Amino acid sequence: MARLSYLDKDDLKEEDKELLARGINLHRILVHSPGAARAFGALGGYIRHGTTMDARLRELAILQVGWLAKSPYEWSHHVKIGKDFGVTDDDIYALIAESNGEDSGLPGLDRLVLRAAREITNDGAASAESFAALNDQMSKEHVVDLTVTISFYNAVVRFLATLEIDVEDSYQPYLDAFPLPE
Repeated sequence: MARLSYLDKDDLKEEDKELLARGINLHRILVHSPGAARAFGALGGYIRHGTTMDARLRELAILQVGWLAKSPYEWSHHVKIGKDFGVTDDDIYALIAESNGEDSGLPGLDRLVLRAAREITNDGAASAESFAALNDQMSKEHVVDLTVTISFYNAVVRFLATLEIDVEDSYQPYLDAFPLPE
């Protein structure tokens, strides 16, 4: 159960109601601070709709963060969102294999993006080797966008965990299909 109440549009000032255009639990908690909700939405919106980075790679990076953080909310939402952007069930199984240090069969750039996401999440920064490899295989814009994406979602999973935000019933099937490790 969440540590703060879930707000609805009726709980908000008229000028803040648009913040709940997507009435997901994350947003229903964020709107306790409309300014934070707007800032969060601006960066999240850029990551989802503004970057020219490959959407499938972006979603794999986000999924890697959710998997490592064991974040039911993040994981379930981005399993669904990832599928909307080309992530397959085989990709998800391969991500889990990569996370366990097993051969995934993924292409080299996919493995590199996942490795960078693991390093940033676990170690606080990508290694010099990973960064150099990303810089060789991606534009500088995409390297920055990937780093922003991984860093932002590391903040998101900590926000979700601290406020104990619940997975909505409509996202539970994605968590059931791909359960997080114990």
